[in-house]
Amino acid sequence: MLLSIIIPTLNERATLPIIIRRVADALTEVAKEIVVIDDGSADGTRAWLKENFPHGARTGSRIELDGSDNLVFGPAAPGAAQITISPLYHDRTRGKGAGVRTGLSASTGDIVVIQDADLEYDPEDWISMFDLIAVRRVADVVFGSRFYGRPHRSLYFHHYLGNRLISLLFNALYNQTLSDIEACYKMMTREVKESLRLTCNDFGVEIQISAQIARARKWRIYEQAIRYYGRTYSEGKKINWRDGLKALWYLVKYRLEP
Repeated sequence: MLLSIIIPTLNERATLPIIIRRVADALTEVAKEIVVIDDGSADGTRAWLKENFPHGARTGSRIELDGSDNLVFGPAAPGAAQITISPLYHDRTRGKGAGVRTGLSASTGDIVVIQDADLEYDPEDWISMFDLIAVRRVADVVFGSRFYGRPHRSLYFHHYLGNRLISLLFNALYNQTLSDIEACYKMMTREVKESLRLTCNDFGVEIQISAQIARARKWRIYEQAIRYYGRTYSEGKKINWRDGLKALWYLVKYRLEP
């Protein structure tokens, strides 16, 4: 079984090497395909990717970082699951949704999960999500939720209120009981991924994914508690109040979408 990890990135030079290593370390017994999509970064992220992937995709069974934060691919250990990392590049900044769409189109795994390039989410939380889909086989989609008692950094009240309001309105419009549809972590089977027809280029992709899954009325949807190590704006957080307002519009737009 192959797990595809989609990592859209924009100006995350400081965190991208670390999150790639953490992703590689998660679910060590599972073969992984990591697709990194650079969305026109201007902070050295693209240069780092070009330096570490001068000829495109690289494969190994163990990944470490050297003193310069460059990737070191270890030799294949007997029985170790293979990890392939593929970089993709947008010619200009198009938005998180565009990065997600590019990554999903390029992915070939049996199961797919979306991972932000910062350090706000912990790939160790995939263990329970993967178990529900691949081991117990009771779920087609597992949404992560930051509101179920796992460690969650206390930050902005207006973000918390906005997230809860968006999830509440989503549940009312789409007849669901999800608590955190704006969370990055959404793990799904290849069948679910291939059913999506995404068009959104910005953060609204979270709502469009959720809306299309809910409207299909055939996928087994679960929710799983996840950790959240949120960032402040000074630490690099990108989403803002404008994205919150657009999210309210997207809730209605994607409910009425043909």
